[in-house]
Amino acid sequence: MDRDRILKQLLNSSETLVMPDAFDPISAKIIEYAGFSAIQCSGYSYAISKGYESENSIDLKTNLGITKSIVDSVNIPVMADGEDGYGEGDTFKHTIKEFINIGVSGINIEDQIHNVEHENLRIIDELDMLDKIKDANKIKLDLGKDYFIINARTDALLSFNNRKDAQKVAIDRANKYLEAGADICFIAYAKKLDEVKLLSREINGPISIAAGLPYNIQEFSINDCIELGIARVSLPTFMILSSIEGMVRSLKEIKSTGNFNESIKDINLLCNSGMLEEILSSKK
Repeated sequence: MDRDRILKQLLNSSETLVMPDAFDPISAKIIEYAGFSAIQCSGYSYAISKGYESENSIDLKTNLGITKSIVDSVNIPVMADGEDGYGEGDTFKHTIKEFINIGVSGINIEDQIHNVEHENLRIIDELDMLDKIKDANKIKLDLGKDYFIINARTDALLSFNNRKDAQKVAIDRANKYLEAGADICFIAYAKKLDEVKLLSREINGPISIAAGLPYNIQEFSINDCIELGIARVSLPTFMILSSIEGMVRSLKEIKSTGNFNESIKDINLLCNSGMLEEILSSKK
């Protein structure tokens, strides 16, 4: 079965699909090895992995290159981070075609304006986003990619000073995006469990929530989302931040002690148990 169809079935099942975020081929292979069924990509994780301070430094060419390397390294479906499509009109259409051509099984398209500093985040006109969703759907059908997933993301929760107003806009936009043909809607920046409950209750269709982020990691769990019947939970920075924390901790130990006492067990397990070879040979 092709990966597009698999992702479609996973999202249409009654079970919450948990998608950790890969930032390079080895992180993707680890996600597959750990038993997850699909992979999400994130421009922000790409930026961190390259040592950039801002996601705005990841242009379309770089995004496509990293994403293709992830797709080619695993057997499970991969969903791309298409940002805002990197533009409007023909530029947007070109972006969708490019991502489909590298083999991703779905794409996130957001209603915020790319290449704007975070504190100045703005969302585009609702009608413009609806046109993007319709264009993306037409392109996937024209290319014979009927099962390709359009994940419409709204950044409305971070675009208004009043949180209740922001919630109303996010809910309204999510419902309209789903009506326009999005397969699922990602409501970015959900902070509290009560907010996730509100979104789940008021949005008439499958939604996606990001978990494990610094601002919500202590507020709700993956299990909370599963209990609410959330269709998809992404972990946008968990892999990259866990990797950095592990490397910093190990190097600080070596610098301060001059030995490997705290690392011996983990490294021996990885290298002597066959785990590393199994991870690296996961692509059949």
